[in-house]
Amino acid sequence: MLRRPINQLSDREQIDQVFLLADKQLRANRNGNLYLQLRLTDNTGALTGMLWNADDRLFNSVASGNYLRVQGTTQLYNGQLQMIVTRIEPADPRHVDEVDFVSVSSAEIDKLAGRLAELLRGVKNVHLRNLAECFLADEAFMTKFTTAPAGIKNHHAYKGGLLAHVVSLMEVCRVVAPLYPELDGDVLLLGAFLHDASKTDELVYDREMAYSDEGQLIGHIVMAVGLVEAKAAQAEKLSGEAFPRELLLRLKHIIVSHHGEYEFGSPKLPMTLEAVALHLLDNLDARMYSIGQILKEDAAGDSAWTSFNQALGRKFFKGGPANP
Repeated sequence: MLRRPINQLSDREQIDQVFLLADKQLRANRNGNLYLQLRLTDNTGALTGMLWNADDRLFNSVASGNYLRVQGTTQLYNGQLQMIVTRIEPADPRHVDEVDFVSVSSAEIDKLAGRLAELLRGVKNVHLRNLAECFLADEAFMTKFTTAPAGIKNHHAYKGGLLAHVVSLMEVCRVVAPLYPELDGDVLLLGAFLHDASKTDELVYDREMAYSDEGQLIGHIVMAVGLVEAKAAQAEKLSGEAFPRELLLRLKHIIVSHHGEYEFGSPKLPMTLEAVALHLLDNLDARMYSIGQILKEDAAGDSAWTSFNQALGRKFFKGGPANP
């Protein structure tokens, strides 16, 4: 059957097609009646589906990370497009074109991975370059690093999203660092590479995207500190030289402070120039991606403005048609 991409759907469309089920939740409304909330995705975006009068049997009949045939009707609710679902059933993956559900092609992944290696091998500080080589030579780590999402919902929430986010951030760091001579560009660049490195194990992303037990109990910030310490010890053995203590301390500080504020889960506030810069640039890259997706996926039709975004507390101006 011919399917329409999520970003082309509009209000009051009758839908009968396959989606990738990213998440499912069985919830109760104010009257105690159960309903099924579905997060449906393809390579153009995500859509929330609501199926009323659900039960445990229906909830257990479908699995996150699998393809799902969905029937229902789209509607605008609080400015956001959603679907009132009437029927769901597992779809036969043999009859699904996976290209419709892959956000980044293998060719794009290879290109980004090549650029990552190029950026890391361009570092002048020999200790940091040796550290980077220890990561690049770790095939298991690099396989996960080039496959993992950067998050579950907030930004770059797709397979390969972590790599895309990190390479984009490193490119920004390369541009910004020369404008501020007091910044150590090599430290900043390695901080960009390492700040989310342990999302490879904080998240699970074989089919569905979710948090691992380690991710739930410890989190990628704490996990990354141990990862960097282990790789620094490996770099010492390979080079026969001690890894400078302060240099390692600065890298670990960038990792533990990159969320910027205690309220956002940062164990420490940024207290070095490189940590301050990394926090701001990381937030810039994440926000630009997120707002770009809002503009791209907005369901407000021909309006010059997007619908109100609850998370960011504002609308965004899309602009009107170009003047003749």
